[in-house]
Amino acid sequence: MKQLAVEGGSPVRETLLPYGRQSVDETDVQAVVNVLRGDWLTTGPAVSAFEQAVAGYVGAKEAVVVNSGTAALHAAAFVAGIRSGDEVIVPAITFAASANCVLYLGGRPVFADVLSGTLNVAPNDVVRKIAPRTKAIIAVDYTGQPCDHDALRTLADAHGLIVIEDAAHALGATYHGRKVGTLHELTTFSFHPVKHITTGEGGMVVTDDPQLAARLRAFRSHGITADFRQRAEMGSWVYEMVALGYNYRLPDLNCILGLSQLKKLDGWLARRRTIAARYTEAFAGLPTVELLEVLPDTEPAWHLFVIKLNLERLRVGRKEVFAALRAENIGVNVHYIPVYWHPYYQQLGYAHGLCPVAEAAYERLITLPMFSAMADQDVEDVIDAVHKVTEAYAA
Repeated sequence: MKQLAVEGGSPVRETLLPYGRQSVDETDVQAVVNVLRGDWLTTGPAVSAFEQAVAGYVGAKEAVVVNSGTAALHAAAFVAGIRSGDEVIVPAITFAASANCVLYLGGRPVFADVLSGTLNVAPNDVVRKIAPRTKAIIAVDYTGQPCDHDALRTLADAHGLIVIEDAAHALGATYHGRKVGTLHELTTFSFHPVKHITTGEGGMVVTDDPQLAARLRAFRSHGITADFRQRAEMGSWVYEMVALGYNYRLPDLNCILGLSQLKKLDGWLARRRTIAARYTEAFAGLPTVELLEVLPDTEPAWHLFVIKLNLERLRVGRKEVFAALRAENIGVNVHYIPVYWHPYYQQLGYAHGLCPVAEAAYERLITLPMFSAMADQDVEDVIDAVHKVTEAYAA
């Protein structure tokens, strides 16, 4: 058995392979340069062009771009009517922004447990958490795999709730033949550099409701109903602030990058799915590792590839496995700490033990590198390192 790098042996690879990274080529660079040489750096034609392209791609009627995935969640929660005292059900395993957007509006996140197989929100726990003040459900497509949206839709309709789909991981995923972005009233995306396409930073809300879209556009620009370009085209200086909004606008520079990237999305998704299939094949029989389940009739977008360690078959914990894989130059990560374990949420009075399935899973999670530019050898390096480390630490 080869000596682990963390114990002085040679690492599987010489340079660190990150868990995720952007792909930017000369067509992207040239697109941005063209905007720099044009008349509009912000609130110009690239904004609406990018919105229309994404809406067309996912099959939604409206799309509203903002300057981060967090801003998209905040905007969606605002137009969903979340206000002081409202409760919103949020999965325990997600990035903090999925819950923070409720706090921004004075609401209270209520954390629901996850399904052990997929780590997506558990509909049977959602129904237990519905109360008189419940206003909405935030459904996170963890790792890019769609939730059980049929069950969530049924619950929402029965209780008069709105569903905000947090699809930051799931651009290009399909659920029962439908693309994510068409399943609920509001869906949010992220264009952070580790996501499927990037605008540097950026996010988007898609919807089929033109009234919600109009309110989203006002919210991203101080609550003002007409932006500078619209006023310029009308030859008018008049504008009206109709709500307390924010400056969540995304400049043309970023939008044109997103538009250029979108043209490559299908190829990048195909590559991610090839990598996921290879990982699945390589780890399916490994007794120290458990793979997440994939729901029938769904096609994940594979933003992340997460494994669960079978700690009962290892003589060390996740901390030691994580450090050993990093020493092999595999840039593993962990997604996510249960949101209510963060110190800020602890100060708000959330206790450990709220979501036992999520808490037990967190102690076992490892995120492996997953991005479209990974070479075949990169993938094999990850596989070799996982085998090397888990076999060395096998009980």
